[in-house]
Amino acid sequence: MEPNLVILAGGISSRMKKSGPAELTPDLNQDAETKSKAMIGLGSEGRPFLDYLLFSAWKGGHRDVVIVVSDRDESIRSYYGVPERTSWLTGIRLSFAVQPVPPGRTKPLGTADALMRGLHARRDWQGQHVTVCNSDNLYSAGAFKLILEEPTGCAIADYDRDALKFSRSRVEQFGIVVKDEHGTVLNIIEKPRAEDVQRATDRNGRVGVSMNLWRFPYDRILPCLEEVPLNLLRQEKELPNAVLMMLQRWPGSLVPVPLAEHVPDLTDRNDIEVVREYLKRDFPSLG
Repeated sequence: MEPNLVILAGGISSRMKKSGPAELTPDLNQDAETKSKAMIGLGSEGRPFLDYLLFSAWKGGHRDVVIVVSDRDESIRSYYGVPERTSWLTGIRLSFAVQPVPPGRTKPLGTADALMRGLHARRDWQGQHVTVCNSDNLYSAGAFKLILEEPTGCAIADYDRDALKFSRSRVEQFGIVVKDEHGTVLNIIEKPRAEDVQRATDRNGRVGVSMNLWRFPYDRILPCLEEVPLNLLRQEKELPNAVLMMLQRWPGSLVPVPLAEHVPDLTDRNDIEVVREYLKRDFPSLG
């Protein structure tokens, strides 16, 4: 159970920036306009959202963390480049990988490209396993622990759609996890249609969705990340497509880890106050 983690934070936060000013303090609106979503100061005394994600990951057993950052945003590296800012996370090792925005594009090449950059930065992880997550979702320590301890080391956190406290229209946009009658993962469908959801509904009426918390064998996922093509519609290299390539080569290898809990999410500025209230209630203090 190698305590390796890659946090994907290389996006340009376009939806957050385009959502326009909300009824927030000037400092929060400024953060939303200029920083990575993970660095918005939502916590007590302006602590960034990423502090809370790192705390959950640390409580869940992860100790060696790579944060994939954009080449156009220095907010993460400049903040966490000061060792004292993570000294309260005993024994954690923090490093960075850079995801560039290619010439002629306004944003990077997507989540598969981001993870590839993170794994290239840690060649010493070859032969090991690695957890992967977004930087704008706050997964629980329990979720991190379960995914880390999954015996095969190849897993997806399979969230009960009805346990997520988002609007129905928002939840319906989340990728669904399609499994056979034995629970083997067959597919992950992004932006699912009604017929896709029906196929993914189990005998108990449960629909599992992906919140982008994964565990992979380094040596299996990396070649798929390197070879996955651009999605023709979104013009990005998407992690779920790389996972499907892996499943074609190793059928039945991805294990669902069932969870039924909410995952606070930062997509646009309307989420900021909701997440702030969650942090006040569930994280009254950190180390």
